[in-house]
Amino acid sequence: MKQCFFSQNNIQYVDYKDLALLKQFLNPHARIQGKRKTSTNAKSQRQLAEAVKRARFMALLPFVAK
Repeated sequence: MKQCFFSQNNIQYVDYKDLALLKQFLNPHARIQGKRKTSTNAKSQRQLAEAVKRARFMALLPFVAK
């Protein structure tokens, strides 16, 4: 079993402005991948989802990609 990406890289807070990091956890259709696929723990997955939703609302990430 893989370790959580955020714990492994000592990332305490998932920032909505870090688009390169957020895009790693989106599929080609710009949907958030599940925690089983990304191997993040529950707390980090919640922070990731909140950051992606904030970035979408601020028009930094698309809601839907073609």
